[in-house]
Amino acid sequence: MKFLEHLLLSIQTDSKSNRKCDDSSEHSPLLPSNKKPLCQRVFIIPQRWVMAIMGFLAVANAYTMRVCLNIAITQMVRRRAHSLAHDHGSCPGDLEETAGDATEISGYDWDEETQGIILSAFYYGYIVTHLPGGMLAERFGGKYSLGFGVLSTAVFTLFTPWTVATGGATGLIILRVLEGLGEGTTFPALNAMLARWAPVSERGRMGSLVFGGAQIGNIAGTYLSGFVIKETGEWQSVFYLFGAVGILWFILWAILCYNDPESHPYISDKEKKYLEEALGRHQNSQPSAIPWKAIFMSVPLWALVCAQIGHDYGYFTMVTDLPKYMTGVLKFDIHRTGTLAALPYAVMWLSSIVFGWLCDNMVKRNWLTVTNARKTFTTIASVGPGICMILASYSGCNTETVVILFTASMGLMGAFYPGMKVNALDLSSNYAGTIMAIVNGIGAITGIIAPYLVGLLTPDSTLVQWRLVFWITLAVFILTNLVFVAWASGDEQWWNRPAQDNKKQQEIEIPTTNSINTDIRL
Repeated sequence: MKFLEHLLLSIQTDSKSNRKCDDSSEHSPLLPSNKKPLCQRVFIIPQRWVMAIMGFLAVANAYTMRVCLNIAITQMVRRRAHSLAHDHGSCPGDLEETAGDATEISGYDWDEETQGIILSAFYYGYIVTHLPGGMLAERFGGKYSLGFGVLSTAVFTLFTPWTVATGGATGLIILRVLEGLGEGTTFPALNAMLARWAPVSERGRMGSLVFGGAQIGNIAGTYLSGFVIKETGEWQSVFYLFGAVGILWFILWAILCYNDPESHPYISDKEKKYLEEALGRHQNSQPSAIPWKAIFMSVPLWALVCAQIGHDYGYFTMVTDLPKYMTGVLKFDIHRTGTLAALPYAVMWLSSIVFGWLCDNMVKRNWLTVTNARKTFTTIASVGPGICMILASYSGCNTETVVILFTASMGLMGAFYPGMKVNALDLSSNYAGTIMAIVNGIGAITGIIAPYLVGLLTPDSTLVQWRLVFWITLAVFILTNLVFVAWASGDEQWWNRPAQDNKKQQEIEIPTTNSINTDIRL
């Protein structure tokens, strides 16, 4: 790992010193004044959008490596005969299609409790590295914090079949914790990168694109895992595929992306100047110390934490337990469940892009302030999904209506991205990694709580039991959103630039003193 880091640092240094797109050719009298250097003309897409696209792929890769086990584990464990008894309060569904699936096949003898521990182990590591990841991203740049985090997860993913064969369930649990440690740096590092690359007028779109990679990762992880296992007949192939793709992404990331516009060797002078003016950022303006007391005393920050808790609780309830609702209550067969459970993710991804575009345009045209835009879209993403969940639970066995409502619920949840998801950038661009680490780390705890609570409340998987789950989700949505609407802010906080504020204050005081002395002399 250290060898790779030294190698990449040397490549970056060489790029900045020898290939910084000037090569003295830009100032050569033999070239026309309007002729750009070759390395600038190669990239048609602006570098800030290259970073956003690669960030999108980073999140997508992270999620495919996270969710592929959810599909693979169904083939890793022994499959037992399903009960054909018709549960009170559930639907008849496709019972005849499950009747033939009564044979027991070879696999690991892991009960439901053991499988639950394996699937939740990821989040124990995921929570731990959020704050260190954000701090490292702010100090050394998000490029390496994110890059090596995804690379380590890819390596662990490749080793999954060997770990299961040699260490069994215990080995897999440890490996999943390690994968979570690697992925815990993802969102804090990306937030630190966006703070240096995303102008306010493009922040909603860029944030929606980057963070929307989660939905593509969920879709790809679900579809490709089932397809690859079906074609190869081996669950091990899933981990080899996604691990290899993760390593390929790291190589491209190391070559194409940089911490900020100032250190990028291929960025055009026009784009660099635009970003400097739009972000108000200059070299060496980064504060050296994190104002921890001011951050933890910030009311808008804790309002954002509340919104993140509400979002994550609803999101993890849907992501983890929607397939269980479809199979346990609606009695869909596994193929139908896989197809329909992936549909809401696709709609959520598309809607996040649309909502991001709407939000940016409303802010740009002064229809909404940044603060009101964040509150408006967060409210849409909180109240809308909760209501759709309740309506779905009261739609009984009308499967078409239920699927439409669940899809609409996830679609409306896409408004979270231009809402509260990019709000950390508004509060503090200098400490965006740390803020995202605090907010996302606390919210990720619901990834452990929500699935466990659903298991306790739905032992028989009946409609009545699931209605209680959705009512609780709606209550969480509304309460956390009320806190966000009351105390959230889209303005930069005073503690974002404490060093600069003190310097300005000193500059103001010095002339005042001199003028007083001059008046006395006169």
